[in-house]
Amino acid sequence: MEIEIMNTINATKNDIMATLGLVKGASRQLLSLSDAVIAEVLRDVAMTAEKQTDLLLEANRKDLERMDPANPKYDRLKLTPERIRGIAEGIRQVANLPSPLHRVLRGYELPNGLKIERVSVPFGVIGIIYEARPNVSFDVAAICLKSGNACVLKGGSDADCSNRAIVQLIREVLVAHGLDPHLMELLPATHEAAQVLLHAEGLVDLIIPRGSSNLIRFVRAEATIPVIETGAGICHTYVDEFADLEKARAIVLNAKTRRVSVCNALDCLLLHVKRLAQLPLLCAPLAEKQVTIYADSLAFGVLQGSYPEDLLRQASPEDFGTEFLDYKMAIRTVESLDEALCHIGRYGSHHSECIVTEHHASAQRFTREVDAACVYVNAPTSFTDGGEFGLGAEIGISTQKLHASGPMGLEELTTYKWIIEGDGQVRK
Repeated sequence: MEIEIMNTINATKNDIMATLGLVKGASRQLLSLSDAVIAEVLRDVAMTAEKQTDLLLEANRKDLERMDPANPKYDRLKLTPERIRGIAEGIRQVANLPSPLHRVLRGYELPNGLKIERVSVPFGVIGIIYEARPNVSFDVAAICLKSGNACVLKGGSDADCSNRAIVQLIREVLVAHGLDPHLMELLPATHEAAQVLLHAEGLVDLIIPRGSSNLIRFVRAEATIPVIETGAGICHTYVDEFADLEKARAIVLNAKTRRVSVCNALDCLLLHVKRLAQLPLLCAPLAEKQVTIYADSLAFGVLQGSYPEDLLRQASPEDFGTEFLDYKMAIRTVESLDEALCHIGRYGSHHSECIVTEHHASAQRFTREVDAACVYVNAPTSFTDGGEFGLGAEIGISTQKLHASGPMGLEELTTYKWIIEGDGQVRK
């Protein structure tokens, strides 16, 4: 079945607002659906994605042809049969999770006999603005449907062919189950569409940006509806004077090179000055992965002659506080835990931070004082992920504190309302 998706770059503001009105109307349909029905729809989406792998890969190929493989976004843009299978499995995990809706969060009775309950409910319509991440289209659909929310996607032009194929697939599954296809809408990949979405008061209840720090700043500055910030990750790993070297080697390597283009990848290694002599051993695995290191003067002097010359640079001030999204990493030498904490406080983005130490008091202080959504002890920041946290798919990593912090799963896409039951009482 052919389902029309708004795909003209010449769509007017009125066209987009009309579409958003259809999404708002469709969102009410979710209020009457059982969790069993939603789970069945999600399982069908997962199965259909696997069956239509070739179609999805062909659409993705068109996007990939327009991007330089050397671009750090290329890996995030790329779909493979393995990644599609992983996406499908994530959707099934979401389908099998308990519903976050209609839970009594608090209940009590007043002396006058009024019964009061605070109950979890969906936001209604959630808008997502994101860049070259076609997997986000699947993740958002799954987690929004499961949490009772309709969704409006505004992807980037880099992934437009992929996103349209994914949304077409999902909407066909919705129609096959008798549901309104406007429960999921994809807007044109234009700046103008983003502007309309960010000012759609009364039609969109929440905006979540996923992408670069520039995208997040733009959304935060422009939006006139509530925003939850996600995405930008300037992540540190502090190797303490009491760190186990082998643990540190494995943690740093995994955090930096597992996937360099994601927001939980390591950007800056903080090293206690007493461990400088072991820095060549610590960095040896990074050389095998062709990681370029931007080292401060102390670290640079130790690495000269042991780390490949073409991969070693002297750090400049702007290298600290940079989200590289590439095979690049800064190193800063510190004289104490205090100095490490100060560095993270100045340059961190409140995303994910790690300490490697065998000293319990240092670990406790680090977890207590670091201001980040996810704080690790002897484990890499690469674990910051909704799936790894047992949430199924995620809609993003919140780096703020209002409403949600860290991986945003089903519970984070709900709010609550008060239900008051009386028996004719009136207020004096």
